[in-house]
Amino acid sequence: MSDNELGTFLRTWREAVTPAEVGLPTGPRRRTPGLRRAELATLAGISVEYLTRLEQGRDRHPSAQVLGALADALNLSLRDRMLLRRLTKEADGGDPLICAAAPPLSRTARPTVLAVLDRLEPAPAVVLNWIGDVLAHTTGYERLAGPIGLLDAERPNLLRYLFTDERARRAYPDWDRVADDLVAQLRHEVPLRDPYVAELADELTVTAGAEFTDRFADLAVAPRRVGSQRIEHPEAGPLRLLHETLALPEDGQRVVVHLPADDATATALDRLNGRRPGALRAVGEAG
Repeated sequence: MSDNELGTFLRTWREAVTPAEVGLPTGPRRRTPGLRRAELATLAGISVEYLTRLEQGRDRHPSAQVLGALADALNLSLRDRMLLRRLTKEADGGDPLICAAAPPLSRTARPTVLAVLDRLEPAPAVVLNWIGDVLAHTTGYERLAGPIGLLDAERPNLLRYLFTDERARRAYPDWDRVADDLVAQLRHEVPLRDPYVAELADELTVTAGAEFTDRFADLAVAPRRVGSQRIEHPEAGPLRLLHETLALPEDGQRVVVHLPADDATATALDRLNGRRPGALRAVGEAG
C-alpha cells in the first residue's frame, strides 16, 4: 500500500477530470491527461507549488478549507469527499483529539425534558445539542422528519443532513434560508473555539464545500429563534410550519417546536399522525 494515498488520490482525480467538465477551454495540444496542476490550483485558489507538495506527499497537513476548495474544483461526490477527508486524517496521524478542557457535548436529554416532549404530542418537537445532533423527539417529529430522510443516520444531525443529503433540497423549498439559519446558530450560539464545532465545521468544509464555508465565514447573519419553514413532504404534501426555540442553557441544548401555520398544514399533520382533524390547530403568524 502506498504511503502517499492522499497525494495519489488528488493526482488521480486531477488526471480524470477534463477541462470541459470544469468550464475550461480544451486546447489542441495537451500532453497531460485531465487537468494541469496549474489549472487545478487556480480553480482551488491555491499555489501550484503547494498542490505539487500535496501530490508528492511532501505536505500532508492541508487545512479543511484547502480540501473543500479542491473537492469543489474537482466536482467530487459526497462519497469521494468523505474519502478525501479520511485519507487526510490518516496522513495526519488520525482524527484530532477533543480537548479535555472543553465542556462535554451533551448526547442525551434529561428525563424532565423528555417529559416535556411527551406533553407536546402530537406536535413535531425535537431536542438538539449545540452542534445540531438530534437527541430526542416526539412521535409527531418522527413522522414529519422520518420520510424526508433526516433521521436515517445512526446519529442524526441537522447540519450534516442539510448539507450532504440530496433529499434535503427537495424537502426544503427555501433551502438557502434554512441553511443560513442553521449555520448562524452554529456560529453564534456556541462557546468560542469549541472543539466540537471545529470538528463538525472541518468535516462540512470538505463534504459540503463552499455552500457551507461561505456561510460559516459570514458573521453578519444572526440566528433566528422564531420563524416559518416550508417542507415538501413525500406523504403529507406541502406544509407550512412555524417554529419556536426554547433554550436549555445548562445542558447546551434547545427544544424546537414546530406548529402548523395554516389549517391545511394542521389537517395534513393530523392525517400524518393518524389522528382526527383538530388535534393540531393552526397558529397564525404575528403581524
